[in-house]
Amino acid sequence: MLPPEMSVDDAVDRAIRLATDGQRAVLGIAGAPGAGKSTLARRIVARVDAALGAGTAVQVPMDGFHLANTALDALGRHDRKGAIDTFDGDGYVALVRRLVAGDEAVVWAPDFDRRVDEPVAGSIAVPQRTRLVVSEGNYLLDDSDPWAVLADLFTETWFCAVDDTVRVDRLVGRHMRHGRDHEAARTWAVEVDGVNAVRVAPTVTRASRTVRT
Repeated sequence: MLPPEMSVDDAVDRAIRLATDGQRAVLGIAGAPGAGKSTLARRIVARVDAALGAGTAVQVPMDGFHLANTALDALGRHDRKGAIDTFDGDGYVALVRRLVAGDEAVVWAPDFDRRVDEPVAGSIAVPQRTRLVVSEGNYLLDDSDPWAVLADLFTETWFCAVDDTVRVDRLVGRHMRHGRDHEAARTWAVEVDGVNAVRVAPTVTRASRTVRT
């Protein structure tokens, strides 16, 4: 059974309500590559901060837990970067637990720098006063270990839904902006990202809500 669907505007309004509930909320946004997860997360953080004050919301991407390129080379997985086994899943789960607990003065989270295609440790500060943490990634609703525990850790989990043609076009544009020619960008979007999208699609049933992006 599919979860209830809401628009982007409805999602933003709901996020603002989560941030005013009196205790920290940790929102997980899942979806296939190119579904608009990061764009939605950025919009939510900007709107929540505009409504409730700067620093009320912080974005913490799952992509910060990409394995380094040297590690992927050693494991023989670089040619399918973005697959579930190219992330430090246990590290990400541990971070989410810390964010949910909210009992540290500040939690430092990693980010992902697309300019160099590498994770960057200690890049994002999440102070204890932060009311809403928004974390987005492909595998937040996956039912394999260690990812399966995340659905119960997050305050809510949303799934970004988008037409596949739009999603692939977005990915091609993204890959071209980061140095691939059109043919290579489309090949990666279809053959690498596409495999990951197939894995992610069924996890929509574990979401609290879907967001049409």
